[in-house]
Amino acid sequence: MAYEFQDITVIIPSLDPDSRLLAVVEGIRKRGFTDILLIDDGSAQKNQHFFEEAVSRFGCALLHHPKNLGKGRALKTAFAWYLENRSASRGCVTIDADNQHHPEDIEACVIKMLSLLDAQQQPDSIVLGVRDFDAENVPPKSRFGNKCTSFIFRAFCGLKISDTQTGLRAFPQSVIPLMLEIDGERFEYETNMLLVCKNKRIPFAEQVIRTIYIDENKTSHFRPIKDSLRVYGIIIRFFLSSICSFLLDYGIFNLLNILLKKLAKSPRLLIATVIARVISSLFNYTLNRKAVFRSDAPLKQTLLRYYILCVLQMFASYGLVFLLTLPFGESKWVVALLKLLVDTILYFISFRIQQDWVFRSKA
Repeated sequence: MAYEFQDITVIIPSLDPDSRLLAVVEGIRKRGFTDILLIDDGSAQKNQHFFEEAVSRFGCALLHHPKNLGKGRALKTAFAWYLENRSASRGCVTIDADNQHHPEDIEACVIKMLSLLDAQQQPDSIVLGVRDFDAENVPPKSRFGNKCTSFIFRAFCGLKISDTQTGLRAFPQSVIPLMLEIDGERFEYETNMLLVCKNKRIPFAEQVIRTIYIDENKTSHFRPIKDSLRVYGIIIRFFLSSICSFLLDYGIFNLLNILLKKLAKSPRLLIATVIARVISSLFNYTLNRKAVFRSDAPLKQTLLRYYILCVLQMFASYGLVFLLTLPFGESKWVVALLKLLVDTILYFISFRIQQDWVFRSKA
């Protein structure tokens, strides 16, 4: 089926562009895209003429940020403008301004999105243009970073996406209001987008695209340390929440294990585990609901689910520590080390369960 793209908006955020911006716009115009929105995210005065030329030559719409606010904010500015000005549009596609997305690949992603809409098969699907990081032209830093990120989010969050950092994404109009509610102002916004959509059960479709790097991606505005901390925000917050809760739980458990040393092993371990977990769990629940997952699910529902998980985790901790003391002994130091090992494993499992079930946001 042949598609026309007059009712598709192409969104291009840009910071300090060069002549490649004009090449990008010219390339997509040749593929039939006529509705193009540029977002100047606080570019220097010396780079403004590239925006002006894109407007005069190709009829692009242009939005300005007076200062650099970040890619996430630029995309949200574009999405807000899109909803206000393109009510009859079928969808939009976001691309990068550095000419690393081939016009044919942009077209392929949009066609896939439109075909899903027309077939009414998962019509809310977001189409991601995913790259092959095993290609020879991929810089080692980019290959490692992207593969590492994909692995971490697959392992911790169940996010089965082969390219979590792609900027080429096609959106049906129906999902755009949600995009405005997602946290993040810079590069972390694109990762948060994936996590929120997974949580809301919005499906993803992947379209394989060319892997293009120009000058080994030296012009990227990604700040490796600062922006990586933002991208991994949810995992880092959960880790800190878990560490604080674990230290509280671990300290109370070992204190009670010492204070109750006159009791037999089985009741001593059980009492120490229960009291420590009740106190630390209240602390952990509050942190996770408000600061980590930022859940909007009902309080009663999340609290009930959290404590179902908590009780199961508590007995798993008790049972595994008790069983492991049989071959390794039950001295205070052995029990402390076994407790550390068991609860570390259980906390990793707990992350996935809390994200996918306990604190899952309202559909």
